[in-house]
Amino acid sequence: MAHLQTSPFPFAFFENKIVRIEDAKVSIMTNALQYGTGVFGGIRGYYNKEKKFLSLFRLDDHFKRFLQSFKIIGVEIPYDHTQLKKITIDLVKKNNPHTDTYFRPFGYAGSPNLSPNLDRDHMFDYAMYMMPLGDYLPTDKGISVIVSSWRRVSDNTIPSRAKITGSYINSALAKREATLGGHDEAIFLSENGHVAEGSAMNLFIVRDGVLVTPSKSDDILEGITRRTVIQLAKDLKIPAEERVIDRSELYIADEAFFSGTGAQVAWIQRIDNRVVGDGKRGQIAGKLQDLFFEVVRGNVKKYESWCTKIKV
Repeated sequence: MAHLQTSPFPFAFFENKIVRIEDAKVSIMTNALQYGTGVFGGIRGYYNKEKKFLSLFRLDDHFKRFLQSFKIIGVEIPYDHTQLKKITIDLVKKNNPHTDTYFRPFGYAGSPNLSPNLDRDHMFDYAMYMMPLGDYLPTDKGISVIVSSWRRVSDNTIPSRAKITGSYINSALAKREATLGGHDEAIFLSENGHVAEGSAMNLFIVRDGVLVTPSKSDDILEGITRRTVIQLAKDLKIPAEERVIDRSELYIADEAFFSGTGAQVAWIQRIDNRVVGDGKRGQIAGKLQDLFFEVVRGNVKKYESWCTKIKV
């Protein structure tokens, strides 16, 4: 996507220390490169120009899920929750960003072993880098999506609750199908034929004033932004449901939008060439989107506990 900024900040955390980004390199023989034996996360920091701080959104929740992903696949990294937070804060201070920033924590099988084996005694390596990042998906206009012909990987195939690097070929195939057809994104169905999520983000629809999102058992990633949206809806007195969604419900929804660390809150204008609602940003999506962007920048006192503010 041409509007994405992908040039990293000059420093990264690699092999137990902060180094220049050009020195954070792995061998072509690395097990994770060959077999997708890695776990990653995505964290956003929002820059407050007036008060000169970076607001890292739900940092504790991100590292909790990150460590849970390792537990799911049965391996460990040599850092605990507290250490991961300290590494992140130290890296922010070293790079001193003055723009919205994306963080990529990454745990990976760094050995050159020629086998896709998750050895219980093997400790994964850990790295983190940062890059400036604006919108991953447009948030100022509606996007066009299709229901992908590819199915979402099931939890008993590749655990969908974990952000495992190898599983994202599934996302890449769906995304490619969508963009080759002139669309912005794709929606996965599960193997059971129910709506799951986007290629790398959760999905919400609105029907008759009720906010609806697929349940945690529909092979979705348990998104942190998804959880945020559900809580904001509750606080705004918007009725919300987590339940099975059929494909045909997408076509008669009054509103639809994606949520995710990358996607943030991005409303959908068309699904499978059918206009969603009246083709404009919906009332509920609008309220949630507007509040979300105030919250993540640390501007709403009620939700300040979600924001780790670092002076830069």
